[in-house]
Amino acid sequence: MRLNRLRRTHWLIAAAFVLIASFTAVSFKREDDSYFEIARNLDIFTTVMRELTVYYVDPIEPQPLVEEGIASMLESLDPYTQFIPEEEADDYRFMTTGQYGGIGALIGQRNEQVIITDPYEGFPAQKGGLVAGDALLSIDGKSLKGLQYDEVSRLLKGQPGTSIELQINREGESKPLRKTLVREEITIRNVPYYTLMEDSIGYIRLGGFTDNAAREVREAVTDLVQKRKAKGLIIDLRGNPGGLLDEAVGIVNVFVDKGQEVVSTRGRVKEWDKTYRTTAQATDTRTPLAVLVSSGSASASEIVSGALQDLDRAVVIGQRTFGKGLVQTTRPLNYNAQLKITTAKYYIPSGRCIQALDYSHRNPDGSVGKVPDSLTKVFKTRSGRTVRDGGGILPDQVTEIPQASSIAQALVTNYVIFDYATRYRLDHPTIAPAGKFRLDDAAYDAFIVWQRQKNFSYQSESDKRLLQLRETAEKEGYFSHIRDEYEAVRKRLAHDRETDLRLNKEEIGLMLENEIVSRYYYQNGRIETTFDDDPDLLLACKALRSTAIYSAILERRYTP
Repeated sequence: MRLNRLRRTHWLIAAAFVLIASFTAVSFKREDDSYFEIARNLDIFTTVMRELTVYYVDPIEPQPLVEEGIASMLESLDPYTQFIPEEEADDYRFMTTGQYGGIGALIGQRNEQVIITDPYEGFPAQKGGLVAGDALLSIDGKSLKGLQYDEVSRLLKGQPGTSIELQINREGESKPLRKTLVREEITIRNVPYYTLMEDSIGYIRLGGFTDNAAREVREAVTDLVQKRKAKGLIIDLRGNPGGLLDEAVGIVNVFVDKGQEVVSTRGRVKEWDKTYRTTAQATDTRTPLAVLVSSGSASASEIVSGALQDLDRAVVIGQRTFGKGLVQTTRPLNYNAQLKITTAKYYIPSGRCIQALDYSHRNPDGSVGKVPDSLTKVFKTRSGRTVRDGGGILPDQVTEIPQASSIAQALVTNYVIFDYATRYRLDHPTIAPAGKFRLDDAAYDAFIVWQRQKNFSYQSESDKRLLQLRETAEKEGYFSHIRDEYEAVRKRLAHDRETDLRLNKEEIGLMLENEIVSRYYYQNGRIETTFDDDPDLLLACKALRSTAIYSAILERRYTP
């Protein structure tokens, strides 16, 4: 390990000197100020590194220091240009291919423990008997105490076919359990789930844009439309962060015939100026189509939803998308490192770029938020409908996300709902099918009794506003005059946890059902439990059942 660090340090310093020499040579030949500035600043950088290495009071680790400098430099350009060191290459490969060698489970950090949060159905973790809630104690005899979840994740991954021994703590067991698993090549499907819903509406959940995404969508559409006679289709892109550009083009091609422009890219280097068109005959050009998006739908998701909107092939329903219209290209570096660099912007068929006008200032969830019309330009869809640029795809029908109550948020962040689902699974060997499972009044009452043992606190919205009032009054010097009234209001507003649990029963009950179902039916079960209560999905179904509503949404004159 130390030898590797020394090699990398020597490479970084040597490379910097080589770059200085090369840029200086170029600057003498071209007498170009920009090249001189690059050479001058690289010279300063290597001088700083040399002085730190020799004179700093404590020994320094050059690699993390240089990597921090690189990260800060790239962050000043845009959020997507990134340095990928060799040790993170597997994570990057998973992002682009959906493949990795491991046990097939999501893990999370809980206080000082790393726990299994979601085993994938059909993969080693689930087949080997791991369940959500299992706390990992050791891997191949190595204690995990003090390790963060990303460090544990690297230990879980490895060559397919190799065995791994885990020691775990499980609720209901008096002593730790040992599980021996064999790692597999884990491939996460881009279309993890699709089904034919009531009224012959086909639903396709598209979770990624890695290799074969277009093929998986095409197969799902073929099955739903040609074999099962779906009369409408829903593509769910909510929370999909994007991926491969070619796969996005291929997915649009499922619904749009050969020869149609889907997206074009324009960059500083002319070789990145390209136009991507559909290249094959479409699978289905006639079935009414709805696309669901959210503030977490980004990049390739925006190409698909935006192109289908521009070509008037689908109604788009949900919230304004993320607003990432920048194209990244991976460039190889020495020592198996890589540089993911922004090389172009992409433009959808109407000519608009969906890149946010200002990607340095976003909402807390990362989304663009409202963009004033005065800052945007008008474009036209194929049929002449008005669309705008400036930040993400604005759906044809915008819906609001209900704000979770304070107590519901606290139940999630404090793992109360998670723990109850774990307990419920121990007490109930089986439950009804995912789409039919309901938590009855008696079960909800049992949850209220059970949660009494959990020590957690939260602030209601009234608490937060009252505290803001006090802080403001104190700053302005008025609080001493209203102290008695303030305390009286505070006491009257003091919330009771069990009262809040009953007031928010519908919201919390749905969250409990979703988490409990996942213990039996995994990720697909989570999706199915939302069908009866998902406002975006219900609106999409309503539109696909009614030509009049579908047309009204397309023309943005529909009022729910």
